[in-house]
Amino acid sequence: MIKGIGSWLVNHKDKNPNKLVVISNEKRFTYQEFNSRVNRLANALLDHGVRNGDRINTLLFNTNEQLETMFACAKIGAIFVPINYRLSAKEVVYIIQDSSSSHLVYDEKLASLVSQVRTNKLNLREYIFVGKESSGDVNYEDYIYEASDGEPDFSIDLDDVHMMMYTSGTTGRPKGAMLTHGNTLWNAINASHILPFVEDDSTLTVAPLFHIGGMSTFTTPLIYKGGTIILDEKFDPQRTLELIEQEKITTLFLVPAMWLALTQVPNFNDYDLSSLRLNCCGGASCPITVIEFFQERNIPFFEGFGMTETAPVVAVLDSKNSRRKNGSVGKPPMHTEVRVVDPSDRDVPVGETGELIIKGPNILKGYWNNPEATKKSIKDGWFYSGDLARFDDEGFLYIVDRKKDMLITGGENVYPVEVEQVLFKHPNIKEVAVVGVPDEKWGESVKAYIVLKDKTKSISIEDIRQFCEEKLARFKHPKFYEILEELPRNATGKVLKTILRSEKKLV
Repeated sequence: MIKGIGSWLVNHKDKNPNKLVVISNEKRFTYQEFNSRVNRLANALLDHGVRNGDRINTLLFNTNEQLETMFACAKIGAIFVPINYRLSAKEVVYIIQDSSSSHLVYDEKLASLVSQVRTNKLNLREYIFVGKESSGDVNYEDYIYEASDGEPDFSIDLDDVHMMMYTSGTTGRPKGAMLTHGNTLWNAINASHILPFVEDDSTLTVAPLFHIGGMSTFTTPLIYKGGTIILDEKFDPQRTLELIEQEKITTLFLVPAMWLALTQVPNFNDYDLSSLRLNCCGGASCPITVIEFFQERNIPFFEGFGMTETAPVVAVLDSKNSRRKNGSVGKPPMHTEVRVVDPSDRDVPVGETGELIIKGPNILKGYWNNPEATKKSIKDGWFYSGDLARFDDEGFLYIVDRKKDMLITGGENVYPVEVEQVLFKHPNIKEVAVVGVPDEKWGESVKAYIVLKDKTKSISIEDIRQFCEEKLARFKHPKFYEILEELPRNATGKVLKTILRSEKKLV
């Protein structure tokens, strides 16, 4: 009988019951203890009417309760739906209503947000809070205290949906990507194949667990292998370095903005990071300068590419090739196929740009209650990513840009990532985002939004163009620029270019 991903915990607690699986704040749980808590939550949910296919929302930080809820749902055939706690009340309400969820598990520190949410007409049957303060809702620890820690007896198929993650919605209403037990299992197999995890590894999960990068790039694959997860609720670059040193962490996944922040810790070199053996950047294109920073310090650095819809691993550039193939996201793992195609679905020649499409057992089942979006994105088993990519003559994959981000100026295609990677090397540019803006003569022109390293030193468009000379074709040079205090980002660190494109001011 297939038990789905919940069987991972049972397997490890039988073989290695006293091995630490989760460290969350001051709490440390062995596989035996963690599996017992997951079972108590699973049985409590059953006792309160949760049935196969029911959706359970969470508004939680990176804590043991978030992982417990995910695995508890997996054991009883319910669907775990984590929500980004940085969303507005209106956006949270949309996801709760769209997913038709029955329960909400939330952190007491988010009580103000939840109070706004519950003024709307919702079909939630129970609100369960994590914390100590009395809120009128049921306390999480009380909820699971009376329940049995016996193993739920459910037949779970690999094709059953166990998790639904809502896409960021930067181009419209977010969609619920339905990920199956099989998707998460095969992602763990893929990740273990291309990222050499071992059961003695530990990882620091500080990227948010409501995002596929935080949940399934390192976290679930390492639980699959029997490793240890250290959870941190909020990213602080100095604290991250301290935790790596204190806990002797061996693996680390961060998004580019987080890796960049680490490089800017003044006493970075004072920390002992010798335990790190496998580090990966994903979620967006990583600045070359950041990659080089770690390479120069002999800290093994991988770059990867993935998506919510692919559970998420699509390709990884291993450390062996990281210097030689800077800028590439590497090659796909054994059980995933990738192609780069033209608008007629024909493979483009090596070196040419086309749309990246992906096929394998890690591809989502579809979008929740959205057959139209599902049909548009999945054709003959291939997922159409909307990313522009190319292969080199050795089969290494390069993500050129998002299809929607490409701009056309005077009939020439410009890929913002290419311009950004050049500007990142400017001595006084800390961060940069490039977008297209309307131009009566050329259709679109290139605009750069810039965050300066030293705000006391000015920068001009002429400085920028001169810096780009001989590095980029003239039509790719920024025609406009704007200095910002910071770039607008979503909770996972991605720059919100839709906001930047909506700006009218041209400098």
